[in-house]
Amino acid sequence: MEEQAMLARDLVLRVCAGPTEFAPQWLRARGKVTAPFVVARDRDLIRGLVEAGRALGVDRLLVCRTRAEYSYDPVTEVPLDTDTLIDLIRGWGPTPTDFLVCVEDFSAAVLVSASELTVAAGPVDFVREIVGPDIPGVRANFATRALDGNRPDLLRAAQHYNCVDPGARHARAPRSPGPDLAERLARRAERARGRNPGTVRFLRALRGTWGWAMLGVLLLAPLAVPALAAAPPALFLTYLLLFQLALLARSRTVSFATLLRVAALGALLLWPLALASALVSGALGWDIDDVLSQTYVAVTVEETGKLLPLLLLVLLARRRVRRLSAVDFLLLAAASGAGFQLAERLFVGISAPLADPVTGLVSGAAPEPYAGHAVATGLIGAALGLAIVGRRYGGWLWLLPVLATSLVFLDHLDVNARAAGARLDAFSTFVHTLFGGGSLTPWLLLLALLFAVAMDYRVIATAAETTPPLPGRTPLPGLRRWAHGRSVALRVRIPADIAPTFRRIALSWVNLPATLATTVTTIAHELATATMAAKQGPGALGDALRFLRWRRANAMGEARSRGRNWRRYPSEEELADSARDLARRIGLAGTGGLLVAATALLALGSGPVPGAVPEGTPGYAVRAVELILGWLTAADTATLVWTALVGLAVLSLLTMGNAVPHAHPRMGEFLRAPTANTGAILGMLAPGQVGYAFLGLVGLILPARVNRLIRR
Repeated sequence: MEEQAMLARDLVLRVCAGPTEFAPQWLRARGKVTAPFVVARDRDLIRGLVEAGRALGVDRLLVCRTRAEYSYDPVTEVPLDTDTLIDLIRGWGPTPTDFLVCVEDFSAAVLVSASELTVAAGPVDFVREIVGPDIPGVRANFATRALDGNRPDLLRAAQHYNCVDPGARHARAPRSPGPDLAERLARRAERARGRNPGTVRFLRALRGTWGWAMLGVLLLAPLAVPALAAAPPALFLTYLLLFQLALLARSRTVSFATLLRVAALGALLLWPLALASALVSGALGWDIDDVLSQTYVAVTVEETGKLLPLLLLVLLARRRVRRLSAVDFLLLAAASGAGFQLAERLFVGISAPLADPVTGLVSGAAPEPYAGHAVATGLIGAALGLAIVGRRYGGWLWLLPVLATSLVFLDHLDVNARAAGARLDAFSTFVHTLFGGGSLTPWLLLLALLFAVAMDYRVIATAAETTPPLPGRTPLPGLRRWAHGRSVALRVRIPADIAPTFRRIALSWVNLPATLATTVTTIAHELATATMAAKQGPGALGDALRFLRWRRANAMGEARSRGRNWRRYPSEEELADSARDLARRIGLAGTGGLLVAATALLALGSGPVPGAVPEGTPGYAVRAVELILGWLTAADTATLVWTALVGLAVLSLLTMGNAVPHAHPRMGEFLRAPTANTGAILGMLAPGQVGYAFLGLVGLILPARVNRLIRR
C-alpha cells in the first residue's frame, strides 16, 4: 500500500458492486473461484479468513466496512492473527455491519454481510480454506437453500454468482446440448456392460484372442517374407513415440487408445494424400517426378491432409472438442503424423530392395535426419491448442499457428528439395537456417508441450466451482504458499500507470511462479492419487485413471465455455459419485502426503530427443506409394497374402485392445477355476493392455506407506 492510508471507498470500488455484492468485472478477472454460503459470524469464520490468507502466502489482510457511511474511513491492515481481526470487528460496535477482507493485490477477498450471507472469491487455494474442498457441493447447497427459503437476498446472491440460473424462482433450466456421435457410442457401450455382461465378456475375450493372434502374425511374417521385417520395429517406434508424448502430457483428456486410433487413421491417409498430390500435379501440368511436384505440391497436400483427423473429430465429436485441452490438440496432431510416418516407413522398408545400390537411399528419402511427420504435425497442433484454449490471453496467440506452419512447411520443403537434388531459394534458406535448419523442431515441440501443460492446469484451476476435488489435501502446500505469496508481493509493486503492453508483460512474469506451482502440485496430486489407487488393486487403478481424465475434461469444458451452455460427459452427478467412490476406496472419504519428486523427474526425462528418429524417412507420399505398388506387382501370391495379413495386424493392434480395462477378475477366482476365467483374463490382457496389468501388479506390492502420500 502507499504511505497514505487507502480509504474504504477506494477498496470497495475496486472489488464490490455494492455493500454485499462483488463486482462482476472483478470476478471475471483472472478466473476467480466464487463460493457463497451461509454461516454464523463466529470465531470459526474469522479463523477461516486467517487460514485463507496463509494459504496465499501473505502476511497481512486489508479490512474495511462496505456501507456508504463508512466510505471515508481508512482501510485497516491486519496481520494474520485471529484475535487481532476479532478485536477490530468488535471495535466497530455491537451492531453487525457488512465488511470486506481483501488481499493487498486485490486477487482474493471475502465479503461478510450483516446477515449470515458470506461470499469468498479468489484462487482455489484461498476459497478452499474457508468453505472446504468440495466447492461444488457448497454452491449446490447454497442454491438449494436459496430456492427453498423465503429470503430474497439469498436468491439474488445465488443468481448473481451463477449458483442458479437467472430468472424466476421456478424457471426451467436451459436445455443442455444434445450428445454427439462419440457420446452416444460411449453410452451404448456403458448400457451393454450393464445389461448384457455375458455378451460383453465374450467380445472382450474375442478381442484379446484376436490381438494376440495378430501380434503372432506380425512376428512370424518376417520368417516367411524377409522384407516384412520392417513392420514390427516401425509399429513399436510408433507406440513408443506416442507413449512418450502422452506421458509428458499430464493434462491430456484424450485416452492413449484414442491416440492410437488416430494414428491408424493417419496411416490410412497416406494413399489418398498420395493420390491427391498426383492429381494436383497433373492438373498443373507437372510430372510427379518434377521438383516442384515433390516440393510445393507434396508438402502442401501432406501437411494439410495430416490435419484431417482433427476436422473429422469436429464432425463426429463436436461436443467432445469443446472439452479438449491445449495439449490434446498436440497429441491428436502428432498421432495423425505418426500414423502417416508409420505407413511411409512400412512402404519404403518393405520395398527396400528397390533402393539405389550406390547411395543406399530410396528415391524420395531424406538424405539427412528429419524430425518426422509426427513432430512436425504435432508442432502445428500444439500451436492450435495454445491459440484455442488460451484465447482469453489475447488474439495474438493466433500468430503461433501461422509461425508453426511456416516453420514446418520450410522444414519439410527443404528435406524434399534436397531429396530431389535441388535447393531452396536464398531467402527461404536463410529463414530456415535462422530457425535451426530443422534441428530445433523437436525441441520446439517439447517447449510447446510444457507451455500447453502449464496453461491447461492454470485454466482447469479456474473451474473449481463445478469440478469435484481430488481426494485429500494438495501435496506440497509450502510450494503453493511461497509461489502465491511471491506473486502477490510483486504484483503490488507494478505501477498502474505504465503502458498496457508493459503492464501485461510484467503481470505475466509475476503470475509465472503461481502457474508453475499449480502445475507441479496438481500433477503430484494426480500421480499420488493414482499410486494410492494402484495399491488397492487393478480395478481401483483403472477407475482412478478414468476419473482423472474425465475430471480434467469437464474442468476444461467449464473453463472454455465462459458461461455458455455446454455438454458434460459424464454428468456432474456421475463425476461427483466417481470422486466420492475413489476417495472411499483409497481411504480418504470425507476429506478435502507427498509424492516423491523423482517420479516427475523420470517423466520429464523420457521425452522425445532430437535425432531419435532414424535416417531415411521419406518426405514424399507419392514416391512411397509407387515403391510399394512396384514391389506388390512383382510379388507372388504367398507374399501378397502375408503382406495383407501384416497390414491387418498393424491396423488391429492400433485400433483394438489399448484402453484402460473395465473388468478385472479376482486372482482367487482365477486360481480356483482357471479354465472358466481364461476368457476374462484374455478380455483384460489384450496386447495393448499388458502395461495396465503390469502397473496393477506393481501397485499390489507397493509398501503400505504409499497410503500416506496424500493426507487428510
